[in-house]
Amino acid sequence: MRFLKLSLALLFVLLPSIAAAQTIPLVTSSPMPNGNTEYALGIQILMVMTVLTLLPAMLITMTAFTRILIVLAILRQAMGTAQTPSNQIILGLSLFLTLFVMSPVIDLIWAQALSPYLDGQMGFEDALNTAQVPLREFMFTQTRESDLAMFAELGGYGAFASQDDVPLFVLLPSFLTSELKTAFQIGFLLFVPFLVIDLVVAAVLMSMGMMMLSPIIISLPFKLMLFVLIDGWSLISATLVSSFAL
Repeated sequence: MRFLKLSLALLFVLLPSIAAAQTIPLVTSSPMPNGNTEYALGIQILMVMTVLTLLPAMLITMTAFTRILIVLAILRQAMGTAQTPSNQIILGLSLFLTLFVMSPVIDLIWAQALSPYLDGQMGFEDALNTAQVPLREFMFTQTRESDLAMFAELGGYGAFASQDDVPLFVLLPSFLTSELKTAFQIGFLLFVPFLVIDLVVAAVLMSMGMMMLSPIIISLPFKLMLFVLIDGWSLISATLVSSFAL
C-alpha cells in the first residue's frame, strides 16, 4: 500500500489542473510572483511520465532493494536448491522487505512533500527538494565514507563541507557500491555453514569410496533440515532488516 500510495500520488498529482484546464497550453513556462516557476500542462505531464518511467530504476538504486535481493539470491545458491524459491518469490519478498525498511522514509516524503504539494501548500520545485531530504539521509546512513571519498575524487571534487554539498550523482554510485559490499559480506557469512555441510558430506563419501555419488544430492536434505530447524527465513528477514542502520 505504501508503494501504491507513492505511485498514485505521482500519477494523479496533476489531475486538479487537468480538470480545470479549458484548453491545452503549449510547452511553455512562466515565472510566478513568489519566485517559483509555473509549468505548462504539457511539461507537467512529461515530468510525471518521466518519474513513473524512472520508478523501477529508483527502486533499485535508491532503496534497500539491492542488498536484500543479492542476499536472498546468494542464500538460494548456497542451499543448492536451483530455482526454488523461484525468481518471482525472491523478487516479491525483496520488494515487501524493502517497503518495510523504507516505510519511515516514505512516510516522511508523503507528510513533508507530497501531501503539502497535493493540497496546494507547496510548489513543485519546493516539494521535489523537500522529498529528497529523507531519501538522501537514508542513503548517507548506508554509504561508507571511503566509497564517497573515492567517487568524489574521481569526479574532481574536494572534501565536502557537509552532506548537503554532495551532488546526487556522486552519492548514488557511492551508495550502490556500499550496498554491494554489505550484501556480499552478509552473503559470505550465510554461505559458510552450507559450505561446511558440503565439505563434511564430501569427505564422508570419499572415505566410504563412493566417489561417483554427487555430494550435493546427499548434502541438500541436511542443508534444508538445518535451515528449517533454525527457522531460517525469519532469521534472514530479521538480519536483513536490522542490517540497515536507520
